[in-house]
Amino acid sequence: MALKLIKLTKEYEEQLGEMIDEWKADQERNHTNRSPWAIFKNDYHDFDFYLEHLEIKEPSAGRVPDSVFFLLDEDRDRLLGAVNIRHYLTDSLLQEGGHIGDGIRPSERRKGYATEMIHLALAECKKLGIDQVLMTCDKDNIGSARSIVKNGGVLENEFVNSNGDVEQRYWISI
Repeated sequence: MALKLIKLTKEYEEQLGEMIDEWKADQERNHTNRSPWAIFKNDYHDFDFYLEHLEIKEPSAGRVPDSVFFLLDEDRDRLLGAVNIRHYLTDSLLQEGGHIGDGIRPSERRKGYATEMIHLALAECKKLGIDQVLMTCDKDNIGSARSIVKNGGVLENEFVNSNGDVEQRYWISI
């Protein structure tokens, strides 16, 4: 299994659409959330606009600069998921959201990909000078919690988030 993080290019336009459509259908059926939010904030049908606005380059309206990567299975040439790395935390992100938002497309879950994607994302965090990484997940998302812990995550606390769900906050030292 050869996995790597890539920046999105025109080459993956069709695959992006297939992945997002799969995710949205799953969300409608199972009422799961879509994470990372960054890949859902714009309509991929206007790919040039989507690509231009995928990452936040300058802070504004409470948003911080970020980097968005897609997990590619090189053997199958298939997009498996995505990760959004926020370059620093606001007070709001320190409470909810953290440095990394990640997600694996529904058909590829429970195969260990999230654990590897977080591992690769932590290397990108290191390049950005982030040595202490905050990750959060809903308490009932056992798979996310396991992937975070397997990457060195230490549970700091739990709280009720703005949606009324219990959320866990984990710190990872790089």
